[in-house]
Amino acid sequence: MSWGFLRDLLSGVNKYSTGVGRIWVAIVFMFRLLVYVAAAENIWKYEHDEFECNIKQPGCENVCFDHFFPVSHIGLWALQLIMVSTPSLLVVFHVAYRENREKCHNKKLDRKPGEIDGGLLCTYLISLILKTGFEIIFLVLFYKLYNGFKIPHLVKCDIRPCPSTVDCYISKPTEKMIFLYFLVATSCLCIILNLSELSYLIFKYSLKCYLKRNMKKQQGSKSNCRKSEITGYNRAEAAGRFPDSSSSLP
Repeated sequence: MSWGFLRDLLSGVNKYSTGVGRIWVAIVFMFRLLVYVAAAENIWKYEHDEFECNIKQPGCENVCFDHFFPVSHIGLWALQLIMVSTPSLLVVFHVAYRENREKCHNKKLDRKPGEIDGGLLCTYLISLILKTGFEIIFLVLFYKLYNGFKIPHLVKCDIRPCPSTVDCYISKPTEKMIFLYFLVATSCLCIILNLSELSYLIFKYSLKCYLKRNMKKQQGSKSNCRKSEITGYNRAEAAGRFPDSSSSLP
């Protein structure tokens, strides 16, 4: 499987991310994608061929393997990587739409490169929520499909066409369990980073809006005070309290 598109996608979103978001990109690319391609894919490559039962009844091994591993660990891991990276497409599409709109109107908005604001901020927050949701969903799937995050050395199968309860042996269980724990740990770390970035952005822009609103109120009150002073001066001048200095000249 070619993962070049995922690398380009993550690097494209990276310039619009905060510091926490850049750490998330580094973890996904270096500690999840590269580990998957370099090591994990080879460990699970022949898992079906290396699954053995102590009976040679035709179809027994296939049925038992399908029962205990309805979806391959490595296949579900690959699907998880794709799904948690896909929400970043929302940010890419939004940026492309905004740039195209500016070109159509021949107008370049004055903003800092990589700045998140307005509609782009909402899109970015939605992508963070989706990524966190996908991470949690896949962790639950891993736990439910395989009865926890452990890979046993031996499983007992009594499903037809097996004539009786047979013992089936899983290849490299300890090595697979280490990589499974690594998968769970990196997923949990990504969830924490996503929630941290989400909280940071909400707090930052809420504070920004509050300060901006407060500044407008202060400017409005100063403007009203100035208008009141001018109005009072005009009324006093009209009442003769401040006679024109020219009338006192000889």
